[in-house]
Amino acid sequence: MRKFSILSTLVLAWGAPALASAEAIQAELTGYQEVPSVSTPASGSFKAMISRDDDAIDYELSYDGLVGTVQQSHIHFGQPAVAGSIVIWLCQTVTTPAPAGHVRDVTPVCPQSGTVNGHITPAEVVAAGTASQQIAAGELDKVIAAIRAGVAYANVHATPLNPGGEIRGHIRASSK
Repeated sequence: MRKFSILSTLVLAWGAPALASAEAIQAELTGYQEVPSVSTPASGSFKAMISRDDDAIDYELSYDGLVGTVQQSHIHFGQPAVAGSIVIWLCQTVTTPAPAGHVRDVTPVCPQSGTVNGHITPAEVVAAGTASQQIAAGELDKVIAAIRAGVAYANVHATPLNPGGEIRGHIRASSK
């Protein structure tokens, strides 16, 4: 019996890395987190899983109640209360498409309200618009590091009143 117990313990210990789960992250989007803050009835959520090997992120973005017409949604690199550079497109519209090439081809279309799902790989990371932020196209590892450091947020842009963003939420580790 003792041999079985030791063997079971070793098998479980060796198998633990293989059983490690993906890392859950999330954000609750409101107008109050936008820069500048927006008084809007809109709300949303961003839920995602970072793969075990940090080479992909699967996400679900849901929102409703936007006052304006949805134009686009992104992950930005920026700390709370500061506008940051776009680094990942979450959804696009005909009037505001994602950058040409692979990003445009795989970026989902934004509904006026509802849910979009997507899969992010290094190919979906665009260079930060502010060169001093030092995230180049394809650097998913740096985006994941920014998320873990608490300096990334998801937002939804809507016109005509809120082209810079109507709702926003900082991405953090999920409690679930």
